[in-house]
Amino acid sequence: MTTRGVLYVHSAPRALCPHVEWAVGGVFGVRVQLDWIRQPAAPGTWRSEFSWQARAGTASKLASSLRGWDLLRFEVTAEPSPTSEGERYSSTPGLGIFHAVTGMHGDILVPEDRLRAALARSTRGESDLEAEIAKLLGKPWDDELESFRHAGEGAPVRWLHQVV
Repeated sequence: MTTRGVLYVHSAPRALCPHVEWAVGGVFGVRVQLDWIRQPAAPGTWRSEFSWQARAGTASKLASSLRGWDLLRFEVTAEPSPTSEGERYSSTPGLGIFHAVTGMHGDILVPEDRLRAALARSTRGESDLEAEIAKLLGKPWDDELESFRHAGEGAPVRWLHQVV
């Protein structure tokens, strides 16, 4: 079963751009050339979008191939299919990688055990429940990536966190 998705490279230094293309091409088994435009939110960096259609699980392979590069900000989304839920990965240099399962309407689906663990940490006074839930929903990543999501002049703007 196949799904569709999008890779959003929100910011990458110019020297890293060919390495991103190489990593993405490695996931798909073909040479990939992305269209790069300047990222006004971080002068000296570039942004790109890549729509794809492939087997379910490809979003995780893309995120794994790009994680760990300290100067790279990206998101990978995959739409739900009849046999699998959707996915969303977000990565920033300061926060690392965030993963969420998404339902057919784009809602983040939080597993019961993660909710129980957040409640337990809050009950023990280790953290605030509101902060725990914010992390489960990816709010710190959304907050950091928001200014990078605004596209450059003439490029499409896509809002990943809004459900219509």
